[in-house]
Amino acid sequence: MNLASLAPLAVVLPILGAALTFVLIRHSRAQRAVSISLLSLTLLLECLLLASVWNGGTAAVNIGGWVPPWGIVLVVDQFSSLMLVVSSAVSLAVLVYATGQGMADGDQDAPVSIFHPTYLILVAGVSNAFLSGDLFNLYVGFEILLTASYVLMTLGGTGPRIRAGVTYVVVSVVSSVLFLIAIAMVYGATGTINMADLAIQLSELDQGTKTLLHVMLLVAFGIKAAVFPLSFWLPDSYPTAPAPVTAVFAGLLTKVGVYAMVRTETLLFPGDSLNTPLMVVALLTMVVGILGALAQSDIKRLLSFTLVSHIGYMVFGLAMSSVAGLAAAVFYVAHHITIQTSLFLVTGLIERRGGSSSVDRLAGLAKLSPLLALLFFVPAMNLAGIPPFSGFLGKLGLIQAGIGLGTPLAYALVIGGVLTSLLTLLAVARVWNRAFWRKAEDAEHPDPVLLAVPAPESGTTAVRLLPRTMVGSTLGLVVLGVALTVFAGPLFQVADQSAAAMLDRSAYIQAVLGDGASVPALALSGGGK
Repeated sequence: MNLASLAPLAVVLPILGAALTFVLIRHSRAQRAVSISLLSLTLLLECLLLASVWNGGTAAVNIGGWVPPWGIVLVVDQFSSLMLVVSSAVSLAVLVYATGQGMADGDQDAPVSIFHPTYLILVAGVSNAFLSGDLFNLYVGFEILLTASYVLMTLGGTGPRIRAGVTYVVVSVVSSVLFLIAIAMVYGATGTINMADLAIQLSELDQGTKTLLHVMLLVAFGIKAAVFPLSFWLPDSYPTAPAPVTAVFAGLLTKVGVYAMVRTETLLFPGDSLNTPLMVVALLTMVVGILGALAQSDIKRLLSFTLVSHIGYMVFGLAMSSVAGLAAAVFYVAHHITIQTSLFLVTGLIERRGGSSSVDRLAGLAKLSPLLALLFFVPAMNLAGIPPFSGFLGKLGLIQAGIGLGTPLAYALVIGGVLTSLLTLLAVARVWNRAFWRKAEDAEHPDPVLLAVPAPESGTTAVRLLPRTMVGSTLGLVVLGVALTVFAGPLFQVADQSAAAMLDRSAYIQAVLGDGASVPALALSGGGK
């Protein structure tokens, strides 16, 4: 049996789960069981898909039996299947975390009846975007996940969440309209939106038309990926949402934009015609993002700025147009999804235990909760790129690729990457020193729990305990981040093979259009593959 033929289930199972959980709207326990079970089954299926292409190979599934390029096609290769597995593993951990939070809070912050169906729709949209083999289906995937994210961001209906939600919706709609206009322009110029067919058709267009289409798609995806200067919306939008929602947004939504950039740059617009602007954007994204992080006192806002900053590393790897650079970017995307989500979940625990996410109000957490301190320390060091963690390995791969490219701009990116890593270490070290290491009485505005003094309203110390489900899911995600370090060798091997296949393009095009499809030659203007 060809396992790739099961790829549509990666989208269908979460949608089926959303329908079932909606039917079970008055049965919260059954609703939780269904959502976790079906997402676990989806993860198992995606692990099988990854195993089927682990050593190379690309497979396409034609939905409804329509012959390409007319019908919807889903494509399974090493990159898409790796993203599916990592995204679903992270989504499952966040779902368990949210379930634990809902049970502990009486479902006040994340109503079960709303949260579970919407969350599974979000997962379906992400999976659809990763598997999509045509531009319009990619647009549909974006719209599915964005529609679900609008609901998730405004859960609870508080003023700050509604205001942040309005900004998020406006920016998302603008990017979606730009993407839709770009799709219409692509179809008008080529008569197709199938990406494998476009790889052939676009090569026949004049350079001016092709550059216009290229820039339109890059801008649309750049807004979704939050690259500078299109990242202004993110730090004000993500921190206001509930902790599990912020975590899954930070881990996944921007990476879907990065995935779309990687897929279209390598398949539709190969070569290096826009590599220089992409490198400049990558450098500015890294530096401006991390400088913004250093100015923050709230941990969630700080992490939102580091999220923007580290998108720059991925764009750097993509802009080099080399196997080494793209492989490092693929590895770094998988690493960053896991680590950034872990840190936002830990921040939710910090807020729950210490009463705030502001470092001005936090202190002594290492003594108050040693496990919480460990859960923060490990992914924080990983994010900063401290050896031997996966963050260090991914950045080392990017630095080596940049030095191998040998251009002045590549060297500037290498220096910027090292500086960003050091400043990331400074940012997380400040959080560690102020929230965990210093004495509770040294905090500017300490919470009574931190000082272990009686709360005014009750006369007793209101110790906030952390639900085991929330701690366990966070611990699992932290362990997954460590596992990326332990198994970095095999993962880098897959990333290398994936990068080589994406830059070659022949496997993708022939899997979709048939073995007889011709792959157009690359027209490079310098700095080759």
